[in-house]
Amino acid sequence: MRISTLDAAAVDVAIEEGTLKVVLRDGRTISAPLAWFPRLAAASQASLNDWRFIGDGEGIRWDLLDEDLSVAALLRVR
Repeated sequence: MRISTLDAAAVDVAIEEGTLKVVLRDGRTISAPLAWFPRLAAASQASLNDWRFIGDGEGIRWDLLDEDLSVAALLRVR
């Protein structure tokens, strides 16, 4: 079965215990260690909690950290 990254959109984000968790509109959850993202790994919990969606959930933006992550890129990580 082929999994599409073109229409994947995030509906929630949580950062806990050194892990980034992104819940997608279709019910999937992506988890990745914060260590993969140096700016996020070095940030305070307050800064990590200050995120917003970009492009109707196509990405996540941390203004204070100048960091953007796309959902499609998270799905493609191997």
